[in-house]
Amino acid sequence: MKTKLSLIFLLAILLCFASCESEQEKQTRLKREEQQRIELAQQEELRRVEREKLEAEQRAAEESRRIEREKREAEQRAAEQARLEKERQEREEYNRYINNSLSTGATPYSYLYGGNRSCNDYGCSQIKVRTSNSDVLVTIKRNDKVVRHAYIRSNSSYTFEMPNGTYQPFFYYGKGWNPEKVMKQTTEGTVKGGFIEEEYFGKDYPQTLNNNILEYQLILQTNGNFSTKPSNAADAL
Repeated sequence: MKTKLSLIFLLAILLCFASCESEQEKQTRLKREEQQRIELAQQEELRRVEREKLEAEQRAAEESRRIEREKREAEQRAAEQARLEKERQEREEYNRYINNSLSTGATPYSYLYGGNRSCNDYGCSQIKVRTSNSDVLVTIKRNDKVVRHAYIRSNSSYTFEMPNGTYQPFFYYGKGWNPEKVMKQTTEGTVKGGFIEEEYFGKDYPQTLNNNILEYQLILQTNGNFSTKPSNAADAL
């Protein structure tokens, strides 16, 4: 019985100590708990802000990718439309000019090189050009400048007259004359007019003429080669 009373008394003392928290200790404890609560709230707010920031960055990145994707698609559509429009214009141009020819003796570059004059000098020579199965634009240069030129239709001939001297003939073959085709830029201006199909440039070596006739028979071979030497627009025009 005595032991039981002792245990009850000891328990009462412990309860007294437990309940005997001073006011200062209580305030300290409450402040500490409040500080912990504030710190937890701040940490949670920081996590929320970081989460929202990350979500905003992800949305911005996705929006940027969407804009870039739409831009690429728009550019691709524009490029495809431009390609189709170019093909349409090329077909239209082809159909318009594929059967177009000039008359033999025409001088389509006369606005730059002048027309073909007769020779009234004391010493004159001629260059005669005969064509077969291709239209040909002939240019004749002296000192690297075009001094004569003429369009000669297939199975036709044309004769140039010029004072004696050294000249180099160039031969531009093809089919379908387009008067608006840009061929070359020169200091005098733009050379416009050319064939749209089966183009070939040929030339001969410079020839010295002295009261004589130089004749060319231009024949297009079945294998696509010409008897003249290869040339190009920059060289011939």
